[in-house]
Amino acid sequence: MRDAVIVDAVRTPLGRGKPGGAYADVHPVDLHAHALKSLVERVGLDPAEIDDVIGGVVGQVGEQSTNTTRMAALAAGFPESVPGVTVDRQCGSSQQALSFAAQGVVAGAYDVVVASGVESMSRVPIGSSQLGRDFAGPSVAARYPGGLVPQGVSAELIAQKWGLSREQLDEFAFTSHQRAAEAWRQGWFDAEVAPLNDLRTDETIRPETTMEALAGLRTPFADPHWEQRFGHIDWKVTAGSSSPYNDGSAALLVTSSEVAAAHGWTPRARIHTATVAADDPILMLTGIIPATAKVLQRAGLSIADIDAFEVNEAFSPVVLAWQAETGADLAKVNVHGGAISIGHPLGASGARLATTLLGVLDRTGGRYGLQTMCEAGGTANATIIERLDS
Repeated sequence: MRDAVIVDAVRTPLGRGKPGGAYADVHPVDLHAHALKSLVERVGLDPAEIDDVIGGVVGQVGEQSTNTTRMAALAAGFPESVPGVTVDRQCGSSQQALSFAAQGVVAGAYDVVVASGVESMSRVPIGSSQLGRDFAGPSVAARYPGGLVPQGVSAELIAQKWGLSREQLDEFAFTSHQRAAEAWRQGWFDAEVAPLNDLRTDETIRPETTMEALAGLRTPFADPHWEQRFGHIDWKVTAGSSSPYNDGSAALLVTSSEVAAAHGWTPRARIHTATVAADDPILMLTGIIPATAKVLQRAGLSIADIDAFEVNEAFSPVVLAWQAETGADLAKVNVHGGAISIGHPLGASGARLATTLLGVLDRTGGRYGLQTMCEAGGTANATIIERLDS
C-alpha cells in the first residue's frame, strides 16, 4: 500500500481579521495564492505536476465563493491544467483538506497534491454565509428544541460542565501569548512562515498582556436568555480567552514516498492516521475528545506516545476540557502558542496547525504529533503525523 508523506509546509503570518489589519486590502484569492506560490518555490516543484489543490474555506460567500481554491491556483500562476476544489468542514476545513489529500495519494488517485486553506475574516466577516438564513432547517430545530447555540455560549457551557474557573481560563490564554512570543523571539517560526507585504510576524500576539489585564475583561456572552434554557451559568469566557478574528493562509505538499524519492525530495513526515468524529452539537466544541480517542485507537497508540499536540484554541475551556478527559500533558500542548495568540483564520487553521506541528517535531526531535480541531455542529478532525528522520 502506498503511504502519504508531507514534503513541506508553509503559512503566512496571520493578520488581524478586522478593518485596519495587515491584510485588509488583500483579496482572499491572492492571500491563498501566496501560500501556494511559496510552497512550490520552496520545494522546487513544477506546478504542472500538481494533480489537485484542495483548499479549506469556511466563509464561502462573496470574495471567497465559487470554488475560491481554483481561483487561487490561477492567481498563483499555476498552469490552467491544475484543478482546485474547496471543502467546508467549518474550522476543520483545511485539516480535512489534508486528510482528503492523503487519502487520494494512498488510493493512487493523486501523485502530487496540495492541501491548503485560507480565510479573510476582515473582508468576509464571520457568519456572512448565514446572515438572514435558517442554516439548520426545521427538522434540526425539532430535534433540538430551542435550537443550536452560538459557539461562545457553548464554550461557557463547557467551562461550567468541567468546573473550570475564570482564573484557569485566563491563565491558559496568558500562557498562549507567552509561548507564541517566545517562539518568535527564538526564531522557531521562521522556517514555516512566508512573509507577505509588510507583515513578518503574527499580528494578534500580545506578549505584554498580564493576568490582571485578562481578569479585567468582561464576559460578552452573558445573556439571561440562555440561563432560562440551561439554568444558572457562571459566565467566565472573555475575548481574552477566545481566539481573535484573523486573516491568513497555509499550504502543504503531499505525495507518496516513491514519488518523493523520484523527485529527490526528503519528506518531513508521514500522515500516520487521520479520522473525524462528532459529538453533541449544543456543547458543539467537545468533538475533539472522541476524535482523539478514535485516532489513537486506530493508530494503535496511547496518549503517552504522542510527543507534541496542536489543539485548536477556539476558546480556553475547549482545550482544558479536552486535557481533563484525555490526560494529555499540557507541557506538550501548543508549545509554540495557539489560536488565542497566533490567531484562528477559520479555513486556514487546520493547515496552519499542521505546519506548526511539523516545526515543533523538527525542533524537539519528537516522533509523533497529534492535531485536533473542534468545529461548528459538533464535529472534529484528528490527525497523527510521524516525523521522518532526514
